[in-house]
Formats: sequence, structure tokens, C-alpha cells
Amino acid sequence: MAPPVVHSLPRQIREYIVEGIVSGRWKPGERIVERRIAVELEVSQTPIREALRELEMLRLIESAPNKGVRVRNLSAADLEEIYPVRAGLEQIAASLAAPRLGKDVSVLEPEVAALYEADRRSDAEAQVRHTVAFHRELVRASGNSVLLHTWESLGIEVWTTLSIRWLGTRQQSYAEEHEAIVEAFRQRDPRVDVLVKEHVLGCAPQV
Repeated sequence: MAPPVVHSLPRQIREYIVEGIVSGRWKPGERIVERRIAVELEVSQTPIREALRELEMLRLIESAPNKGVRVRNLSAADLEEIYPVRAGLEQIAASLAAPRLGKDVSVLEPEVAALYEADRRSDAEAQVRHTVAFHRELVRASGNSVLLHTWESLGIEVWTTLSIRWLGTRQQSYAEEHEAIVEAFRQRDPRVDVLVKEHVLGCAPQV
């Protein structure tokens, strides 16, 4: 059995704050107080500030002088904006990755298997986790570190979670859609990059 993934402290704090926003603990416009989080999690304020900076870069929160940090008032249109950008990046990644994945798709297959199990249990958290992991492996297979870094900087997991939890943008079967992509790579479909792009755009919230 593989050892559990240990995330950095700022990332753990970021996930804690994101979950608080998604669950409604912090509502749009509400202030997030660093000291309160520090007491709750028994950590210093330094990693909390780092986590908040990352979330501000993702446009999930906003800060203003003398007003502190607050949750942004996000609309469906805000959530939708990331998808065309992500689709373009993943189309490029699929094109670059096609020769490698045409020979061996084993890096994608475990995530599809996990998605079948998540679909069976209707486990939304696992569906998000393995969907993001699938697409991360696809982008990584491109062999382009700049592309991977740019993709990672979009905060895909955060926005996917928000789209599902806030807007209910759920697919009938996460596994089947991703298995179709794997099969396209396996069959060396010349349109696989377009299929990936259309798949990502199809996941966007409807506004």
C-alpha cells in the first residue's frame, strides 16, 4: 500500500479554509480572521497568511486595507471563466502527450478505476479528487513543466469543488467520460486533443 500523501501546512490550511467557504461556514462578504484560525488549528499565523495569499491569487477571497480578508461574492459566471483557459491548456497537453499515452496509458487507468468506485458510492469528494488527479496526470504526460505549472496555478481542485458543491454541476458518470478519453489515447485518435477540450468545456457551469 502506498504511503499517505502528506501536504504542506499552508496547503492543509488552504483546504481547511476552502472547505469552510464551500460549506457556508464563511459566507460571501464575511471576514476571515487569521487569529481565530490560528487558535482553532493551533498554528502560527505565518502559514495562514501564505494560504490566504494563495486563495487571493485564485480570486476566492479578497483583501483591502483596514478591512482585512473577506470571501468574494462569486457568481456562476466567475466559476465559468476558468474553463476555457483550462480547456486550452489541456488541449495542448493532450496533443503533446498523445505519442507517449498512445504507447502506455497506465498512468491514467488507476484514476478511472477509482472514479468507477466513486461513482458507485456517489462520493462527490472522491469524484473531484480522482477527476483532478486524472487531468493532472494527463497534463504531466505532456512532458512540459511550464504547462504543468500553469495548469496547477489555476487551482483546478478548488474550482471543481465549488462548481459541484455550489452549482450542482455533476456528471452522470465521471468514470465513463474519462474512460472514453483513455480509449482515445489508446487508439491514437488524431482528434484526442479536441475530445479533451470538449470534455473540459462540457464540465463548465451553465450560466
